[in-house]
Amino acid sequence: MQAAIYGLAGPRLTAEERAFFLDADPVGYILFKRNCCDQEQLRALTDELRDLHGRGDVPILIDQEGGRVARMQPPVWPASPRGEAFDRLYQLAPSSAIEAARSNARSIALMLKSAGVNVNCLPMLDVRQPGATDIVGDRAYGSDPMQVSALGRAVLDGMASAGVIGVVKHMPGHGRALVDSHHELPIVTASAEELDSDLEPFERLREAPMGMVAHILFTAWDAERPSSQSPVVIEQIIRQRIGFNGLLMTDDIGMQALEGSAGERSAKALAAGCDVTLHCSGKFDEMLDVAANVGDLTPDGEARLARAMAGVMVADDEPEFAECVAKRDELLALA
Repeated sequence: MQAAIYGLAGPRLTAEERAFFLDADPVGYILFKRNCCDQEQLRALTDELRDLHGRGDVPILIDQEGGRVARMQPPVWPASPRGEAFDRLYQLAPSSAIEAARSNARSIALMLKSAGVNVNCLPMLDVRQPGATDIVGDRAYGSDPMQVSALGRAVLDGMASAGVIGVVKHMPGHGRALVDSHHELPIVTASAEELDSDLEPFERLREAPMGMVAHILFTAWDAERPSSQSPVVIEQIIRQRIGFNGLLMTDDIGMQALEGSAGERSAKALAAGCDVTLHCSGKFDEMLDVAANVGDLTPDGEARLARAMAGVMVADDEPEFAECVAKRDELLALA
């Protein structure tokens, strides 16, 4: 199994993609707006991806946070609130905010599950900092690490109750970045002591099944390499300090924070200790480059993947979609 997760070019697999994926046998796939037209089409696409490998548990990922980051969009699929809505409610009624976040996460997961998606890149555990780029902004659950942790745990639990696996992001914290890593490399000069608050939500949720590492350079830990390509950050900070032993993937390897080709970037990330590279664009020539530069998932990576995919507990006695949405909206109206 190749240590890569790939995006697709469009709403259906091309013959070229099908042949490539059969040969590469990647860890999984990630979907974007370009892949999501309607319920029937999307379910057919996810079924085809599973059938391709003869495995019902192939990870099929999506970024369905709510707010401005949502790949399945109205009018076909309902919108969900941004993270900031739960932050506002938490200031007034923490327990209500936690319940609202869990109900919202379950509603999202039920929608994803019906479309054949089993992994959501949520919760976002970045602690919002004043003056930082708005790439985090209203997506964050707040500026207090304990609050972010509490809401993040509710999101993980809510999604798991509907059979969807969560990915904590963006390790070891994106909240201080002054520029958008989609376009350039953020350099964070905060001290190791100041970064303690960024790590706290990830430490509290260290048992999460999957995690995503950001493309950010932290001078306090490794002044030469971005976090996704730094063995210091991955081994000493994420694995040891945080204590995270779930499946660790890169953020999109196509982001312009990194130098080199997609394949070169991926090779550096895996050499640094990432389990999987995440290539999102669906550009076929770049996928070939990635495949030529990454090997198979390591035995440790295989074990982490197996634990992640086996660890979801579906609760049959939980509320259905409409009830979850009604409960969420009732609680959010308090703020």
